[in-house]
Amino acid sequence: MRSPRAVAGAVALTAAALLATAPPAAARSAPAPRPHGPAVAHGETQPVFSRADAVTQTVNIETTADSDHDGVRDRVQLRIMRPKETDTAGLKVPTIMEPSPYWAGINDVPNHPVDIGDAQARALSTTKRNLAEMFPGYYDNYFLPRGYAVADLDSIGTGGSTGCPTSGDRSEQAGAKAAVDWLNGRARGWAPDGTPVKAGWSTGNVGMIGQSYDGTLPNMAAASGVQGLKAIVPIAGITSWYDYYRAGGGVVAPGGYQGEDLDVLAKAVLTRKNPEVCKKVIDGIEATQDRETGDYGKVWAERDYVGQARNVHAAVMVVHGLNDWNVKLKNSVQWWNALKKAGVPRKLWLHQGNHSTPFRWRVEEWLRQTLHWFDRYLYGIRNGIENEPRVDIEHADGTWETAKDWPVPGTRTVPVHLDAGTSGQPGTLDLRAGRGATQAFTDEGKTRTAEDLLANEGQADPNRLAYLTGTLSRPVRIDGTPSVSVRASLDGRSPYLTALLVDYGTDSRPTGARVDTGQKVCYGQSVPGDEGCTTRQALAMQTAPYKIITRGWLDARNRHSFSRTDPIAPGRTYGFRWDLQPTDYTVKAGHRLGVILLSTDHDYTLRYPAGTEVTMRTGVSRVDLPLARGGREALG
Repeated sequence: MRSPRAVAGAVALTAAALLATAPPAAARSAPAPRPHGPAVAHGETQPVFSRADAVTQTVNIETTADSDHDGVRDRVQLRIMRPKETDTAGLKVPTIMEPSPYWAGINDVPNHPVDIGDAQARALSTTKRNLAEMFPGYYDNYFLPRGYAVADLDSIGTGGSTGCPTSGDRSEQAGAKAAVDWLNGRARGWAPDGTPVKAGWSTGNVGMIGQSYDGTLPNMAAASGVQGLKAIVPIAGITSWYDYYRAGGGVVAPGGYQGEDLDVLAKAVLTRKNPEVCKKVIDGIEATQDRETGDYGKVWAERDYVGQARNVHAAVMVVHGLNDWNVKLKNSVQWWNALKKAGVPRKLWLHQGNHSTPFRWRVEEWLRQTLHWFDRYLYGIRNGIENEPRVDIEHADGTWETAKDWPVPGTRTVPVHLDAGTSGQPGTLDLRAGRGATQAFTDEGKTRTAEDLLANEGQADPNRLAYLTGTLSRPVRIDGTPSVSVRASLDGRSPYLTALLVDYGTDSRPTGARVDTGQKVCYGQSVPGDEGCTTRQALAMQTAPYKIITRGWLDARNRHSFSRTDPIAPGRTYGFRWDLQPTDYTVKAGHRLGVILLSTDHDYTLRYPAGTEVTMRTGVSRVDLPLARGGREALG
């Protein structure tokens, strides 16, 4: 989660220079700005204002929260850059803002231990994250010349703001909301010298954009119902912190950050002056986040914005990577669905990157759509963006598809049965229920990763169950949220059930090979540029002709509700059902589709002592697959 867009750096400067010196062809002969508005041609604002002459301003804005409990309302710091004409010609402009807890950097904080029952368990080390690697900083170079103010906001407890970071609760939400209120004259603000200051240059129309935490804060602000926030572009943003640090009633880590939690993240971004005043606040978060059961409770309800979608007034352009295991895709999909029910104007981009943005490899279309999104809703320009296809989807080969909605129309859920193999061999996936049988495995997830357990899929393995289709004669597109339903018993300490949906193919690429999108493959998952591949991942690429399409987890004690733990009687058979993460993935002809069942998922779940016995009944157990048109026939 600590991976926002660029703070500074050579990549950012290069991208910024490109955008500043090479505007779109339509902008090169742009007309001069009107006295009290932007220049508009071809349905979009034109780059006619001087970035070099821009006016800069810093404002400390009063919020309605007192997160550090000092009796004084928190203040958030907003740094603004706007066209000179806002001072010299009385021009009023809208604002595009990136709120973030990262502008002042982060602290190195150890994560929680995840090996349960191990006397030697110690806190995990943090993985250093490069804050400049993810998102090139181009907003001031691109949007300011087109008649926008551009602003960076320090969220509470970070940088120049006061208060305490609270990892997504209502106090943090109030901080993001306050900046919009000030731009609309509803909140008080002061210059650094204490002089009261108002936003006389502001139209009151505000847009927000950002990635990761910087994309979460726009969701939070929009969910508050604040008036004046007209459009947001959340990129890999969180919509429920439960679905970031938990899943299926269990403690489940963001990909790559085992042991991180609400309190760890709050400590990492605590960069305000006098940070010691926040110790009790963050200790309180640690005490209530519950790493024992993983149940959904009050602490998570305070950090869940999906139910607030009905409050949203802003048009929302949702962006997410199909290979993002940091902020998992469920966050954007459930937001997308909730916004639909609320009647909110919306768009969706699904790309093949991981925790990243499509800016780098589809720059022209990205800039066109985001500009038109802000032009339409902040300036009211009738450019037709709301009438264009609602969804853009990138496929694994780098091609893009547009659609009216997502999942794509025509998608249907198809039950596929898990049938036992013969003589202890891996079983099959079949549209028709086969013979009922009992199969068992012993959990060894504390020492073996999911990737280890995917190897030799055609052979029996004592630590997992495998079910595979035959070789596919036609492609099969999985488009939506798969789920698993099993009848099983558990006998041991681990309460976890894990399901992996896997593409077993014959066209895996060697280490470092490039695909058409300028990406390379790690553990069968594509990542942009040269980022994201560890040595262990690169070695796995050489020998593993597969890709984990998606995965999902359940704490078996939460089989009735994610909010309630019900004990499991050893050896007793129960019915379990859980969702995997949403996906949009096509299994090629000539490949096989597999379902792998585990208990502990080494890189995601808590790791209990090995030895839990899981016994499953086939025939009555199945996976429900959302298949695009023609998928059922391909499996038949």
